[in-house]
This record gives sequence, structure tokens and C-alpha cells, in this order.
Amino acid sequence: MLINGAKALVTGANRGLGKAFAEALVARGAATVYATARRPELIDIPGVVALPLDLTDQASIDAAAAEVGDLDILVNNAGISTDAPLLGPSTENIRREFETNFWGTLNVTRAFAPRLAGGAILNVISALSWYAFAPSSNGYAASKAAEWSLTNGIRLELAEQKTQVTALALAIADTDMMAAYDIPKLPPHEVVAQALDGLEAGRLEVIADSPTANVKASLSRDPALFYADIPAALFS
Repeated sequence: MLINGAKALVTGANRGLGKAFAEALVARGAATVYATARRPELIDIPGVVALPLDLTDQASIDAAAAEVGDLDILVNNAGISTDAPLLGPSTENIRREFETNFWGTLNVTRAFAPRLAGGAILNVISALSWYAFAPSSNGYAASKAAEWSLTNGIRLELAEQKTQVTALALAIADTDMMAAYDIPKLPPHEVVAQALDGLEAGRLEVIADSPTANVKASLSRDPALFYADIPAALFS
């Protein structure tokens, strides 16, 4: 998948990884970059086309698809975390996370998939697609596990039309979602560079940092070993 000359769309492009994706696509020579957000007036990125897109509103998705038409690259970046435990007093925030992270990603993909023959989709998943860390992240983790499975499924369903489907998995980037954590974080532009390099190389999965690599490697082992000492499993 060549980025130079491509027509691309990024969800959640008003900040964080989404903004870095839009900037990098422009820098790499994409012909048109649609930077989308629920509030497009917050997008301030030179060289992009700002477009309204709310992942939880099917009419908004359909309007964006009609506006854009054929597409070469879809970056499903938008997502939310509400710090919802699975066994808390309400499931409302868990449902919000699934509505955005799973159903929103799926509905955007469904709208653009017929326009992406020969193109590519990049889904931003998480190290938390593969493990649970703390009660406050469990709703988010469940939604990202579902998004990982979604990514693998649509890859199979779009293979006949030769649409590449790539997952970007990461643990700790310097974004608003991780602002409360005083730990080393990757700059968003470094994560995005890895992701776009992988996309152009035809890779199906890009692992952005060592914690994520350690989590993925643990899946073939006894989970008792991993959960006995999560910090060591992540960072050793």
C-alpha cells in the first residue's frame, strides 16, 4: 500500500494519535487527507480536509462516506476510555466504550469497505486487547479485545477485494488518554511512523512498544505466570 498519492481518512483526528496520523499522511505525500472528528472545528492541521464524523451516529457515518467517495486508506483511530469496571454500579459507560470502540469502528468500516478495493484499513487496537490490568480499564479492555477480533474478521471478509487490513497495537503513548499516568510514553509521531511503515510494507500487525510485545508473547503461556506479576511481565 503506497501512501504517496493516496486518498486517506482518519477518525478522531482532532488530537493525539489521530492528529499525528493526519499530519504524517500529509507529510508522506497523500493526495487528500480527510481528518474527521465529532467537532471538525477543533481540527487545526495544515493540508487536510476537515470533516464531521461521529462514530456513534449512523447518519453521520453515511454522510461522510457519501462526501468522500472512493478511498485508498481508512485509519480507524477514534476511541474512548471511561475508566469503567465490569462489575461497577452501572454498565452505561461500558456500553459507551463498545458503541465507539467496537460498533463505531465496525460501522465506519462497513460504510467505507465497498470503496476500499485494493486499498487498506488500519485499526488502532491496544495491548489491552490481550490482557486485563486494573478494574478501571476492564470495560475498555473488553471493547478493544472485541476490536482486535473485528480486525481479524474483516481481514478475511475483504480478502477477495484485496483490501489490506492492519492492526496497530500499543500500550503507552503520550496522548490525553494516558495523561494521568507518570510513566515513560512514546511520542505519538513515533507510533504513527511505525504504523505507516508497517502499512506500506504490507504487515498485518504492528506492535509499537515492548510492553505490547511482552503481552502478545504471553498469550501462548500459562496465564497464571503472567498475572502473578504483571509489571515484570510487561516491562522485563
